[in-house]
Amino acid sequence: MNLPEMQDLLTQIHLTTPWARAVSVLGAAIILAGLINVLLSRWLPRLTARTKTDVDDQLVAALRSPLFVSVVLGGINIALLLLSVDEPFYGYSLSFLKTLGIIVWTTFFSRLARLILGALARNHDRFTFVQPQTLPALGNLATAIILGGSIYFLLLAWSINISAWVASAGIIGLAVSLAARDTLANLFAGMAILADTPYSLGDYIVLETGERGEVTRIGLRSSRILTRDDVEIIVPNTLLANSKIINEAGGPDRHYRVRCKVSVAYGSDIDEVRHILEEVAHGEEEAQENPAPRVRFRRFGDSGLELELLAWVPDPWMRGRVLDKLNTEVYKRFQAAGIEIPYPKRDVYIRSDNQASVAEISEEPAE
Repeated sequence: MNLPEMQDLLTQIHLTTPWARAVSVLGAAIILAGLINVLLSRWLPRLTARTKTDVDDQLVAALRSPLFVSVVLGGINIALLLLSVDEPFYGYSLSFLKTLGIIVWTTFFSRLARLILGALARNHDRFTFVQPQTLPALGNLATAIILGGSIYFLLLAWSINISAWVASAGIIGLAVSLAARDTLANLFAGMAILADTPYSLGDYIVLETGERGEVTRIGLRSSRILTRDDVEIIVPNTLLANSKIINEAGGPDRHYRVRCKVSVAYGSDIDEVRHILEEVAHGEEEAQENPAPRVRFRRFGDSGLELELLAWVPDPWMRGRVLDKLNTEVYKRFQAAGIEIPYPKRDVYIRSDNQASVAEISEEPAE
């Protein structure tokens, strides 16, 4: 319905003065906004309560304020038209009404973005791009985009020519990109890491330079790794994106294999050694039974027979603690069983002649 048709309708119901028409339209807009508010606050929640997720409930609750305000602002605009307000005042009034509407809907879209990102983060197994710990960074990015769009529409609402602003923004953007190319490179690398997910928060990774630690934060510019010494390492994302990273918590499970290397003297009962090592592994509470621990005879060493006890732990951070327990128990059991752990021995022979004494050193493996 256009303005002349609305005026004819109001005339038919004996509203002939502009003020009466304006007040009637404004009152109708307020009543309509109230009905919409009742619909969103009482009726629709009964339907959304039947669903398994609470996202629709929060969405309906978030829509109440912007819809109510938008209908009231629309009624105020129509009332001003019916009053035939002079153009300068009406233009400023319309721009002000648009500004209020933009502010209200900006708040709604910011809340909607947080709502959607939160729902995706709770289902991070399906949506690997969004993780609970990376939620703040993605939320800030969404907020920046929404604010940028809001500023654009605010300029349009006040009839400000944005061509010069766009040209200035292009020049400023070029200057910033040249001055901060390293920062932008880290930013794009961070987005690539979030999209490709070579590692996640809580994973234990080993850098190409040898540092090992838990990933505590994946930002848009850098990532942070906490070592076992409680030392935090901040690494630019470009280095992580362009280097070899070992993810010890990667794969289908987080469990990690501990390698306990031992050596026994030649002549030892190899079956007894295997039995002791297997008992030690099965007796360790923090070692997993599935996959089962195993013993491998690796090679004939220079000083003895070299074996390796392989056991799995639930998480990579447990490696050092469990290895300490295994080594301690293996040493005690070998001592009790009389199994010798060999070490290199050196025999020194001294020969004397008329001119000088020469010390000859020969190295032999332990028996």
